[in-house]
Amino acid sequence: MTTPAGSGRGFGSVSWWGLSPALDLQAESPLVDPDSQADTVHSTPELDVLLLGSVDGRHLLRTLSRAKLWPRRRFNFFVLENNLEAVARHMLIFSLALEEPEKMGLQERSETFLEVWGNALLRPPVAAFVRAQADLLAHLVPEPDRLEEQLPWLSLRALKFRERDALEAVFRFWAGGEKGPEAFPMSRLWDSRLRHYLGSRYDARRGVSDWDLRMKLHSRGAQVIHTQEFRRWRDTGVAFELRDSSAYHVPNRTLASGRLLSYRGERMTARGYWGDIATGPFVAFGIEADDESLLRTSNGQPVKTAGEITQHNVTELLREVAAWGRARATRGDPEEQQHTEGSPEPETPAAPTPESFTVHFLPLNSAQTLHHKSCYNGRFQLLYVACGMAHLLIPELGACVAPGGNLIVELARYLVDVRQEQLQGFNTRVGELAQAAGFAPQTGARPSETFARFCKSQESALVNTVPAVEPGTLPLDVLAQPLEASSPALEGVTQPLQGGTPHCEPCQLPSEAPGPLSEVLAQPQGALAPPNCESDSKTGV
Repeated sequence: MTTPAGSGRGFGSVSWWGLSPALDLQAESPLVDPDSQADTVHSTPELDVLLLGSVDGRHLLRTLSRAKLWPRRRFNFFVLENNLEAVARHMLIFSLALEEPEKMGLQERSETFLEVWGNALLRPPVAAFVRAQADLLAHLVPEPDRLEEQLPWLSLRALKFRERDALEAVFRFWAGGEKGPEAFPMSRLWDSRLRHYLGSRYDARRGVSDWDLRMKLHSRGAQVIHTQEFRRWRDTGVAFELRDSSAYHVPNRTLASGRLLSYRGERMTARGYWGDIATGPFVAFGIEADDESLLRTSNGQPVKTAGEITQHNVTELLREVAAWGRARATRGDPEEQQHTEGSPEPETPAAPTPESFTVHFLPLNSAQTLHHKSCYNGRFQLLYVACGMAHLLIPELGACVAPGGNLIVELARYLVDVRQEQLQGFNTRVGELAQAAGFAPQTGARPSETFARFCKSQESALVNTVPAVEPGTLPLDVLAQPLEASSPALEGVTQPLQGGTPHCEPCQLPSEAPGPLSEVLAQPQGALAPPNCESDSKTGV
């Protein structure tokens, strides 16, 4: 059987990387009010941003790297994901980006970032770093005091106790609680997903990948993605080959996630690779660049590939994040630091201080209940919603955005197995959802096929009579069901999960529709309230 075109099955049920270029969130948020800034002479103005499904932290890192271009502000990033593996990847990526230069140089850090973020297989040194960092995080998660001391930029206070326990179990799996590649046979998992996705077209997979690249990605603005790198990723899952191909053979456990499957009439949880196998991680950092020379063409062909552009952009991003952090830590203002000492050395900056920014992780499935908390209601100046979470754009969520705040919705432009008419239908539906949530299109916003931009009027208020929008109302069902498996289970590619640690023996599972991933995780009995918030047993936030 062949997966029908337009089904969106290549998107997977879990997102590991973004399907849009990284944004500077300060450029998307309302400008700082001069009167408000005058009232805070002795304190720094704050920017509160709520992100649904940002998955890889690219927007946060881009915002930090470009902070020196804006008036000084303190950032509060509130991140809501639909699975704890995505939360764990956020933590790992940020700890890598903020690694002390004495321990890891800039080039090594950027190469490690690319491999952990976008490759299904890792080099042994990179896999060793993941194990060591995961072991450290596994010990820090259950100890809030140590966590706050060693990672002052991170806040897990809003997570529920059982979610913290499950998060610790994820890190312990990454740390190698089960030895050997058989615990997560990534190459076999990838090939099985690809066989099921392509069906009878599997033997012609190179032709299929060329068609998807040239007729879809290239026609939608991603011309810099080269045929060879896209073929390699489609075949092996290795997007960024920075060394000899034989060096990549260790499974990347950070791409493992759970799904609820039916086996012999019983529900059971299984671990496998359920992410993207159609578009790839090239879009987030590889199709746009501040340096226009990277996008230059010769004889109608780009002179740089998406992999080369991605490596350049990530290196510069990590350099700027570290340099900005050093300036903030030493002088309190990066512009003053540059005027007095010149540009900071790329290998000597320190990490940002706790006063610079904080990443708050919110409980899973809390988008519909956040407005019940006074500390969230009308708080955020900017709301970002990924295309896989667009069904959560409801009036209750809109109530969390302050009057005059902005909304950015990622569109499905780079989903290769979605038809053009479906893309148009999705864009129309996003506009309807935004309007129902109290937003209107931004006046004067630059046209974009990648993001839809809206603003909230000063008179907007929560309309209780508007019911929550069901996921099934979206034209792209796969985007409306991020917590559910959208493809049947594959033979011999999954492993049962028990007590947070998977069984080492793979099992064969029939193709039946699974339930939501939230059933895989144990439900909490209580919650740790964020600062200045009171616990609400009814909302579970």
